[in-house]
Amino acid sequence: MTTTIDLTRDIEQRLDALAARTGRTKAFCLHEIIAQGIADMEDYYLAADVRERVRKGEEPVFSAAEARSHL
Repeated sequence: MTTTIDLTRDIEQRLDALAARTGRTKAFCLHEIIAQGIADMEDYYLAADVRERVRKGEEPVFSAAEARSHL
């Protein structure tokens, strides 16, 4: 899939420097950046969902002592 984005001059320069420093292509760097960003966002939203279930009382919460007792 091909996607076009506009980068600020600063971001473009940082991407160029990263590619040069690592010996990788800009495309490779962008792919890795996007993959890591998606993983980070998935983690964030999963945690936000759990936090909301805890707030609503739909998710059990254990103290440290309770957690240790189950080990």
